[in-house]
Amino acid sequence: MKAIRVINKGESSSLEIKDYPTPEPKEHEIRVKIEATAINRADLHQRAGKYPPPEGASEILGLEMAGIVDKVGTKVKRWSKGDHVFGLLPGGGYCQYCTMHEDMAMPLPENLSFEEAAAVPETFLTAYQALSWLGNLQQLETVLIHAGGSGVGTSAIQLAKQLFSATIITTAGKQRKLETCRQLGAQYAYNYKEQDFAEEITNELGENAVNLVVDFIGAPYWEKNIEVLSMDGRLVYLSFLGGHRLERMSLSPLLKKRLKVMGSTLRSRSLEYKIELTQAFSSDCMRLLEEGSLGPVIDSVFDWEDTEEAHQRMEDNENTGKIVLTGM
Repeated sequence: MKAIRVINKGESSSLEIKDYPTPEPKEHEIRVKIEATAINRADLHQRAGKYPPPEGASEILGLEMAGIVDKVGTKVKRWSKGDHVFGLLPGGGYCQYCTMHEDMAMPLPENLSFEEAAAVPETFLTAYQALSWLGNLQQLETVLIHAGGSGVGTSAIQLAKQLFSATIITTAGKQRKLETCRQLGAQYAYNYKEQDFAEEITNELGENAVNLVVDFIGAPYWEKNIEVLSMDGRLVYLSFLGGHRLERMSLSPLLKKRLKVMGSTLRSRSLEYKIELTQAFSSDCMRLLEEGSLGPVIDSVFDWEDTEEAHQRMEDNENTGKIVLTGM
């Protein structure tokens, strides 16, 4: 099979399409002919040598896919050759074939194309985990979602609206991204380049108004996140794109407000955890996907021969929503 290989990991890395052995499914696995995959920030970090794959995971980039079941393991019960599926991968999405445990695959909704379905798993499962499992968001609470124009951000806004009827606040750095956030359901959207989001939130919603913050930025937002959180508020970190070191900080608000601060990456979780998460997401959200109440925001679709260009678009923070690769 053909797959995209990283050449010279680091700042001067490049991507090339190379021959790889076609994987064979184990007894509880299915093999999928990949029709589309999607780019995630983790792919860029792995390419740069900053995010090695977990032990046992494929070195090939790509954390999600949609495609057609090509072969099933001897003990597979749920799927047959020819079924259309999509799902989360620990790696191995930038290629023509992948294998996955049968319980990690989800049936492709009839209303979604392969390109649309490939843009769902990583971002929606990450957002679902952050809001529900980690952040314990409750009905009618207020949530602040940073990087609202990103893949996870656009997914989290939709989930917060559809599952929790939450008051949704978000931040982004471009007006077109803020407009997309509003269209998806954010009632408050602030341009972090022009506005102090903590000041704006306090002025419009009052002090200590936010029950949950989902943050990808890290150190630059620490004090402001803590400032806007309510009593018993929760702060979930999914990345540290702005840096992870604090020059100084006061721990006092953690006690005063009884705050919970958590961090998580999904890729390093166990297979059992990911299966449970996938099944919970399917139970809560598949119907919403099928009826169109939830859906990926597609920024752009690239032929996989143009993956370098697609990566650069994400590197430059130009994308609103997901960048998809197809044509495998």
